[in-house]
Amino acid sequence: MNLSIRQLATFREVMRCGSISEAARTLGRTQPAISSTISGLETELELKLFVREQGRLVPTPEAEFFLEEADAILKRLEISKRTLRGLANREHGQLRIAGIPEIADDFLPAVLSSFIKDKASVKISLASRTSSEIEELIAAQHFDIGIAETPRSRNSYDQTDFDLECMCALSATDPLASKEVITPTDLDGYPLALLHAEHRSHRQTIARFREAGVEFNQRFEIQTALPGLKFVEAGLCALICDMITAYETQEKSRLGFGPPMIVFRPFRPRIQNGLSILTPTHRPISIVAKDFCAQLGNAISNVRSAMIKSEP
Repeated sequence: MNLSIRQLATFREVMRCGSISEAARTLGRTQPAISSTISGLETELELKLFVREQGRLVPTPEAEFFLEEADAILKRLEISKRTLRGLANREHGQLRIAGIPEIADDFLPAVLSSFIKDKASVKISLASRTSSEIEELIAAQHFDIGIAETPRSRNSYDQTDFDLECMCALSATDPLASKEVITPTDLDGYPLALLHAEHRSHRQTIARFREAGVEFNQRFEIQTALPGLKFVEAGLCALICDMITAYETQEKSRLGFGPPMIVFRPFRPRIQNGLSILTPTHRPISIVAKDFCAQLGNAISNVRSAMIKSEP
């Protein structure tokens, strides 16, 4: 059986109008064309759908039954058409995103909120994971997008890298806050808060102090930067902090929602802490995911520009 959408739509219109001539008028076709379509449908179904009684077109019982089926098929097609149109217009879809805690807690939800504010039917799944976990999840195609610390290249994912660096967070009342740039010499013996020993910024910080020949004094070991900011605000230490957290804290303070007594200064020699947007190599991502990757990339680039511009 080889039914066409045109046959189904023509049959439904003839049933609705009750005549070939009226159906031809509403469909913008000729009466012979409508009659030919109905005849072809009857041949395909091997059923008589209409009979003429006293000049009137009368549907058979089989036509009444088939109308329900045709109507259901056409409605499903219309729903599918609207859904696909919505996907093309970025109005429908799903985003499965995994990000490191530094970006998943505040920054990523803010970028997402801006992106989906006019996309009520886009569904979001957001997870906070470590960088190594994100790499594996994206490689295994369990998520559409991952935001991780810049990893080594792999064939199983594509990556867009962003060259970010760490900042030094200080209490605004600390004498060091008056300096334009903070160096290991400035922090000789100074109590520090750093991320855990496995983190790349931890290793780089130790190396910078060793190269400068000054005392490295780690007082606090933390899993994410946010707890360290509390210690900084209390005047207990300085914090070697990722740029995204520094930016978010600075913005909240500017808006009156964050700690006003913390300042961020560039740390030199530079401690690299790049970010990457990861997507699966072997599975095409959706249109809406591509658009979000572009918006997220712009947002990360804007953070870097804002923090560099805000350097004293």
